[in-house]
Amino acid sequence: MSSDPATIASPSGTHACVRCGAQTSLERGLCETCNPLGLKDSASSQVHGTVFVAVLFAVLVLAVLGRVAISGVGPFEAALVSVAPDGAGLAVTVEVTNTGSAAGQTTCQLTERSSRSSGAAAHVLSPRIDPGERVAFTRLVTAFGAEPRELDVACSAP
Repeated sequence: MSSDPATIASPSGTHACVRCGAQTSLERGLCETCNPLGLKDSASSQVHGTVFVAVLFAVLVLAVLGRVAISGVGPFEAALVSVAPDGAGLAVTVEVTNTGSAAGQTTCQLTERSSRSSGAAAHVLSPRIDPGERVAFTRLVTAFGAEPRELDVACSAP
């Protein structure tokens, strides 16, 4: 007969010890050898509560670390330098200044000046900008077609 706990037939009213596999009563999770003092097992609500608190703590730590990592980036001042037709879209040159105390990137939103609230919009990502630095960059935008038009630009801080 095999000594593997999974192959041993369990007597009625017993189950395998969760630690070593020896047979123990249904009221206990651990056998007499693994729990000689007869201490109570942890309730499932205790285990789940502990896991929930650990996950919540990890999320809070990550949020604080993320905030520290992006602090000082921006705000960004932006100006539209030029808009020129380029194939199926427009070559838009934007000049962005990082007025913050840390280097970073920003996402700039381009909108049609005539229909700011309901018209098309395009988003472009700036290159990395050091604090106090002004950078001009050109991106191809297809959201407005190939006909030059007046656009507005606004860049957001993270």
